[in-house]
Formats: sequence, structure tokens, C-alpha cells
Amino acid sequence: MQEESGENKNYWNWRRLFCFDFVILNKNLHVKKLLFALCISTSVFSFAQDYSVPAVSPRQKVEQQFSMSKITIDYGRPGVKGRKIFGDLVPYGQVWRAGANSSTKITFGQSVSFGGKVVPAGTYGLFIVPTEKEWKVILNKDFQQWGAYTYDPKQDVVDVTVPVNKLADKQEWFEITLNPIDENTGNLVIKWDTSVAEVSLKPSKLDAVIKISDKLKEIKKIESDAAKAKS
Repeated sequence: MQEESGENKNYWNWRRLFCFDFVILNKNLHVKKLLFALCISTSVFSFAQDYSVPAVSPRQKVEQQFSMSKITIDYGRPGVKGRKIFGDLVPYGQVWRAGANSSTKITFGQSVSFGGKVVPAGTYGLFIVPTEKEWKVILNKDFQQWGAYTYDPKQDVVDVTVPVNKLADKQEWFEITLNPIDENTGNLVIKWDTSVAEVSLKPSKLDAVIKISDKLKEIKKIESDAAKAKS
């Protein structure tokens, strides 16, 4: 067999070296690309953890002292944003989540009379079936659902039907408030767009609560008078 000339050997050596370097360079570039992509992904993830975009329907938590305990409401607040609300976005005759996103939750710290019907202390989902002139306001055992898509009427605790009134001024953002009448009674006020409805609230055993409250006031007065006498 004829031996390769020195020039041929050099040629093949250089070619092997070039191919080897090219492969290594490509591998390094591939690794660099992977590392760069990883860095970008990590940065984006870190940024997303530190910052969030504004909520389209901001969540609000309302807490109000009521009688001998408190009432808490957790709900989403959608905006009108130029839309027709009741009878369109919120259809008449269909159950509605009374807010946005996850279902509205209401927690009673004591047994209450909700629109004249007794409700035990606890947390409930709040739903509404609107019509043009009145709303059916519902308290349901399932308060951990998204919207009203899995609403089950068999889980209803109570429902009350209340009249709907027109607001003098348009309410852009859906709102639920607790309007106290005195220390033991009040109204749950629900308003959006040009509509407002109210559900009466009071302790389920109002007479007993008033007697206990009066007795506590009497005890505090005795303690206060005794403290003044000592000074």
C-alpha cells in the first residue's frame, strides 16, 4: 500500500482538527443557548412572583361588627364598563354568583335572621337569581366553587325574595355592604349599575341578645361606679 505523502497527512490532520473544533463549538453554542433561555425563564418567573397585573375584577373582603360577633363577606367586584348588566350580561331568571370569579362567601359569627329566615352561624355561598323587579337572594352550603357553574339548589340553606330599586347615581363597580341600623340590626346592601336590593339582618334570638347586652352594660356601669368610688 502506498504511503500518504506528508502534505496529505497534514491536510487530513487539519481537517480532523477543524471538524472536532466545529463540533465542540456547536455544542458550546447549544449549551450557551440553553443557559441563556434558562436565565431568561428564571428572570421572568422571578419577576412574575414579585409583580402582578391589575385584577380585572378586584377581590374585596368586608368585615363588620354585628351584634355580639361579626359578619365577613369575600367577593369579586366586576365593573359595568359600558355594558348592559341585568337582563343581558347577567340574564334574568338564572342563578348568578353575585360578583366575579370564585363564588361570593359570607360568614356569620352567630345565628342570624336573614330576611326573616334563621341561618346558623357559619360560612355560605351567596347567589342571586335576578328578575326585573325583584331578586331571589340565596345562601348555599357550597361556598368553594368557581362562579355558579356547579351550583346545586339542593345545597340551599335559605332563599329570600326582595324588591329591586333604582339608584339615583350609577354604581360602576359591583358592591356589597353591611349597613347597620343599630348595634343589633342592619341590612345587607347589594348594588350594581342602576340596581340596588337589601336583605334585613338581625340576631335570630334578638330578645335574648338584647337582655344579655343590657346585663353586660349594667355590670360595666357597676364596675365603673366602684372604680370611681375608690379613687
